[in-house]
Amino acid sequence: MTTLFIKNMVCNRCIMVVQNELEKLGLTVKNIKLGEVTLDKELPENVKTNLVKALTVLGFELIDDKKSRIIEKIKNIIIDLVHHQDGEIKYNLSDVLNSKIHHDYNYLSNLFSEIEGTTIEKYFIAQKIEKVKELLVYDELSLSEIAFRLNYSSVAYLSNQFKKVTGLTPSYFKQIREDKRKPLDKV
Repeated sequence: MTTLFIKNMVCNRCIMVVQNELEKLGLTVKNIKLGEVTLDKELPENVKTNLVKALTVLGFELIDDKKSRIIEKIKNIIIDLVHHQDGEIKYNLSDVLNSKIHHDYNYLSNLFSEIEGTTIEKYFIAQKIEKVKELLVYDELSLSEIAFRLNYSSVAYLSNQFKKVTGLTPSYFKQIREDKRKPLDKV
């Protein structure tokens, strides 16, 4: 068996696209998840070259070095926590990363900062703010429901963090998004 680590796999659609490319090359996928693919056998060098080309065209990248794999795992865990585990961000991020990656959080934090030029916490906050934007645009939840779902201690804390990151209040962001949208009969 071979495990491949793939950069920029951030959603279920990415998983589907990567799996499709692997199958086009005649490869059998044993397991696939964000950033990681397990194949049933070794990958011949000529097939690997073709895979790298196909993935690059689609915006993905095969990761070969250990540090980059760890960074990608951190990102994928955070993306999964924020975007795919609705209402389950109830755990300490450092504990989640320690248990899933099996490295000391200080090592992970220093490595992430060194390679990405930002902290794990800032990346986590950026992902949460993107999720807040998405939920505001969907307009199905109140701000307090969004705050609860993303484990903010209060609506005020969410609003302050949102404004610090985007420069806008959540309500103003929602308003300008609505102003840009046209009803279908006006398109």
